[in-house]
Amino acid sequence: MSGTKKPHRKTIGLTDFISIPDAGISNIPCKVDTGADSCAIHCERARIREVDGEEYLVFKLLDKKHPLYSGQELKLKEFKEMKVKSSFGDFEYRYQVNLSFKISNKTYTAAFNLSNRRNMKYPALLGRKFLANKFIVDVSKRNTSERR
Repeated sequence: MSGTKKPHRKTIGLTDFISIPDAGISNIPCKVDTGADSCAIHCERARIREVDGEEYLVFKLLDKKHPLYSGQELKLKEFKEMKVKSSFGDFEYRYQVNLSFKISNKTYTAAFNLSNRRNMKYPALLGRKFLANKFIVDVSKRNTSERR
């Protein structure tokens, strides 16, 4: 054994809350989903806008009917269009962006697919690419972080 110490991994439950300061949104309910490859967040309308000859993805998180909706528009130059398999087994194209967010009083950055999650119980989902080597998931627990 080399004696290298494994990084401490925090235990997280089946559900929790995240905050996205850049969007002015706190305490978004999220599902921790080890079956999902990537993270996702509810976004009904994302569009590409050209500003001074450069393309930006412009979007608002959640929707006007959601109680946490801030109406704050995000404009990102870095984004991808990804072919994603939906929870229903269909393939569709979604925009993917890197978002900074807080959970358990710590700030992380992860790739989030922008998708319509209006009919889902949780507007945000944390997938295994983000969770790997950072968290241990204990499905018997819920909301292990402190809400702010």
